[in-house]
Amino acid sequence: MGGERVRTPKPEWLKVRLPGGERYNGIKARARELKLHTVCEEAQCPNIGECWSGGTATFMVMGDTCTRGCRFCAVATARNPAPLDPMEPTNVASAIREMQLDYVVVTSVNRDDQPDQGAAHFAACIREIRAMNPKTLVEVLIPDMRGDLALLHIILDAKPDVLAHNVECVPRLQDKVRDPRANWAQSTTILAGAKAYAPAQITKTSLQVGHGETEAELLDAMALLRTFDVDFLTIGQYLRPSMTHLPVHEFVTPEVFARLEVAGTAMGFQYVASGPLVRSSYKAGEFFIAQHLRSRAATASEST
Repeated sequence: MGGERVRTPKPEWLKVRLPGGERYNGIKARARELKLHTVCEEAQCPNIGECWSGGTATFMVMGDTCTRGCRFCAVATARNPAPLDPMEPTNVASAIREMQLDYVVVTSVNRDDQPDQGAAHFAACIREIRAMNPKTLVEVLIPDMRGDLALLHIILDAKPDVLAHNVECVPRLQDKVRDPRANWAQSTTILAGAKAYAPAQITKTSLQVGHGETEAELLDAMALLRTFDVDFLTIGQYLRPSMTHLPVHEFVTPEVFARLEVAGTAMGFQYVASGPLVRSSYKAGEFFIAQHLRSRAATASEST
């Protein structure tokens, strides 16, 4: 890791099938009808075919235009995106009910134009999903809220099953990879703040590789995340969305990902999903988290 920039085609382990199939097409059509956005499409996720065909989708609320311009991200940016849709929480909850999903991820663009960064909108989405889908587990993948813990508390008070926020890359590369308004300290303030406010809250974050970090830097970053008691970690390969985005510095091999998974487990993460095509919303990881949450709920019920 950390070598010369790669100018060769993607290696075999990064090649995926083109998406398609009845379930995939059904989710895509229904999202269009309800005017919903999915991060699966907006972020050009390589797992969209597998997840949608299996009935899993990640909804992106508050529009499809972000107020920030991270150098790795395919989502469109603007200083003043369209106003929030007050019907969106209901529409998202309705779509989840129609798709009969038992685990959902709700994420969003950054909305620095909103006084509360969209915290109340996130909370409304959680409440509507709970009202219409009482058995559905809800993960929210939130922005950094500019490090404002009062805004974080608005979301936590709606009681998501999992609170996720991505640090994206190792500390040294934050300035290179992320928007200037984002940084390691602000992101970890959110992760630590979630545990401080709600100690039983499950937290999750994600790291990208392929930006020029070393394996030692990744291990150090993972150890730092454990000091904030982060429960779940995903690690995946950065893939360049277009020629205007950051180039891929290195295609990390599956063997390195396997070592990182072993190391993360030894550090105390409850689950580590580490692989070239792993993303923060990752079907196998969501299955494990769902099993973990249901097991914890059953144990709590037996002890009362």
